[in-house]
Amino acid sequence: MQEFRRILIVGFGNMAGAMVDGWLASGLDPSTITAVDPQRKTAPDGVRLLPGIPEGEQFDLLMLAVKPQMLGEIAPTLQSVAGPETMLLSVLAGVEIDTLAQHFPRMSLIVRLMPNLAAAVRKSANSLYSRHLDNDRKDQIGDLVARLGNSEWLASEGQFHAVTALAGSGPGFVFRFIEALAQGGAQLGIDAEAATRIAVQMAEGAASLAAASDDSPAELAKKVASPGGTTQAGLNVLEGGDALDRLVKQCLEAARDRSREMAGANSQKG
Repeated sequence: MQEFRRILIVGFGNMAGAMVDGWLASGLDPSTITAVDPQRKTAPDGVRLLPGIPEGEQFDLLMLAVKPQMLGEIAPTLQSVAGPETMLLSVLAGVEIDTLAQHFPRMSLIVRLMPNLAAAVRKSANSLYSRHLDNDRKDQIGDLVARLGNSEWLASEGQFHAVTALAGSGPGFVFRFIEALAQGGAQLGIDAEAATRIAVQMAEGAASLAAASDDSPAELAKKVASPGGTTQAGLNVLEGGDALDRLVKQCLEAARDRSREMAGANSQKG
């Protein structure tokens, strides 16, 4: 199967930087990657960093990682590098394929990707969607994305709003919960820095166990909680009145609804 030999990344912020770190850690040749960002001053060794779009060059993969509201401004500058055989990979939240196709009329190989910052350590939950890729092309982009974690193809683009909330925004919610655990530990008398280290290590261990276990997270929680024990006492607070489930549902709904609003706004601009 053919690999991507020339990748152009437009926008080199936190998300794109995490993806590049993950790709390089997986063994991808850094000379494969050209990144364009007028604000960025440094790049990993071997990665070509430019302040503007390279003229007269062709790429087999064009990745869009700018702010969604910049799409209308940046798309006209990319037409010379975005030929019909170039695959377009968009990580722009709330920008649907129809909108991308309007901005790139010569491109038919369009893929949406929702990664997260864990791509830097090759643990990202990655979801993809495309309409017109054949199996070879799907395998080509799927294998590149799988270097960053998993590679989950969605059945419909409409699922992207929920995936954005769960997988894209999810690390922010998990980080905040870890911080809340650390703060709670500090309030119980643990040194604040030690409480943070303990909370982070605990979360890493729990996530690793959940990933490796055949048991569901719910079953694992039952195994931790002995009847009448300390864990069950804490779970009684979290689960009382379905408090945790309701709070998480509201959190995800808010993120999903914001993704829908962004899609509507970007569609009107397109």
